[in-house]
Amino acid sequence: MTAPQDPSSFPPPPGGQPETPAKKRKKWPWIAGAIVLVFILAAAFGGEDREKDTTATASAPSSQATTARATAAQTPAISAAPAPSSIPSPAAAAPAPAVVPVTAKPQISSPPVAPAPVKPQLSSSQRNAVRSAQQYIDMSPFSRSGLIEQLEFEGFSTADATYAVGSLTVDWNEQAALSAEQYLEMSPFSKSGLIEQLEFEGFTSAQAEYGANAAY
Repeated sequence: MTAPQDPSSFPPPPGGQPETPAKKRKKWPWIAGAIVLVFILAAAFGGEDREKDTTATASAPSSQATTARATAAQTPAISAAPAPSSIPSPAAAAPAPAVVPVTAKPQISSPPVAPAPVKPQLSSSQRNAVRSAQQYIDMSPFSRSGLIEQLEFEGFSTADATYAVGSLTVDWNEQAALSAEQYLEMSPFSKSGLIEQLEFEGFTSAQAEYGANAAY
């Protein structure tokens, strides 16, 4: 490969001095300067953008804080709501209804039922005395003592005769009135005489008076 030769080493053309070609301007210094200028401008604009972003970022919280303070100044203070446990419920606030004591009704205990009296075991003589006394009182009026004497006359003991007459249900006043009527049917009697006759039959004075007054 042939090495490049310097143009000055060439022989001059014929006819005079060779024309000195015009020197070309070198462009690389301008290009380099333009690139450096671009970098400088880019750095300048980038710094300004970063400063704007930093300023905007720094001012944003302060503006937000200012807005928050203005809102707080305009909004009236709201007292903290009481805890749910301290809020009285309607049921707790309302007075409890008065409780009317219920008086228990006294239990009326029924009187104890007395056991039925045990009928004594009757002897045969007592049963016969009772039957005989009932037959006599059904046939004719008797006083209590007169009926006992009649049973004794029949042969019953005084105890059996007394028991038999006592077991009967008899109205002795009525027996005195019936006896007084029989006496008046058989014979005329004064009232006092009739009372004496009834007393003789065994009626008491009160029973004799009752019978005489009823029949006279």
